[in-house]
Amino acid sequence: MNKQIIFKKRPVGNVEADTFELQNNPIPELKEGEILIQNHYISLDPAMRGWMNDTKSYIPPVGINDVMRSGSIGKVVKANKHPIFKTGDCVTGWGGVQQYIVTNGENYYKVDDKLAPMPMYIGTLGMPGMTAYFGITQVGKIKEGDIVLVSGAAGAVGSVVGQIAKIKGCTVIGIAGGKEKCDYVVNELGFDAAIDYKSDDLHEALKEKCPKGIDVYFDNVGGEILDAALTKLRMHARIVICGAISQYNNKVKVKGPSNYLSLLVNRATMQGMVVMDYAKDYGTAAQEMGMWMAQGKLKSKEDIYNGIENFYETYQRLFTGNKKGKLVLKVIEE
Repeated sequence: MNKQIIFKKRPVGNVEADTFELQNNPIPELKEGEILIQNHYISLDPAMRGWMNDTKSYIPPVGINDVMRSGSIGKVVKANKHPIFKTGDCVTGWGGVQQYIVTNGENYYKVDDKLAPMPMYIGTLGMPGMTAYFGITQVGKIKEGDIVLVSGAAGAVGSVVGQIAKIKGCTVIGIAGGKEKCDYVVNELGFDAAIDYKSDDLHEALKEKCPKGIDVYFDNVGGEILDAALTKLRMHARIVICGAISQYNNKVKVKGPSNYLSLLVNRATMQGMVVMDYAKDYGTAAQEMGMWMAQGKLKSKEDIYNGIENFYETYQRLFTGNKKGKLVLKVIEE
């Protein structure tokens, strides 16, 4: 039997517990060319909230009564004449919030769980890490000496963005919620400074921490923080729009930036990025980040919780901020 989290209704505003239903369903028989994967870990990401909306986006919405979409990693436990995958392979892909999945293997990739722990392949060496790498290097176009501001700095993407920018010789200021997270990004991750958006006056803090302005702003939160960052742009600054978690549960229209004319004055750019656009280069990025990790230059943090039954409570941590690094749910029962 397969425990699955089924998407039951589209939320308006905050996601409530009855948005999902835990079901226990039989595992279908394998057809030729299919594999059965036992998921070990599920990736929880802010993007999941957007996938629940029936609106045009970069990916179709999750269907009502479908398994809730998520990234995953696990082991092939059965293969029926599959040309690529065999029993025992460790694979990562879009397995959904469930314990098992039957698939033809499309969009799955083998990884070596002897080189790194499984959760790292859905964190720093997975979609969040790839988002950080390509977002800051290809869209942010960082160069040595740049002043880089990162929101959501203690999160799965922001924490890696800041570290990569430091590796590339930038000055990095992180924005995070609470003293503990601000201390974490400075003392453990090596950021040059941090701003606590919960207790600091944002505009005053930006004046103090970024007196010369900013060359790159990597935005994970949107809203008022994006608007404040726009006031500090230097000439030819780049803004990377990666996410807007402050706006995802809105019941009203998303709050857009009122200070956008700063883009004109400073000949700056604001560009959105979706990690899937860089899929052909994932291997190169993973190799470079793996090297940085081996050298002790890049730290990986996974915040792991247990039990598919606890999916909803764990998902909520994305929006309460009660986590650090990459949020992961362990769904294998041992």
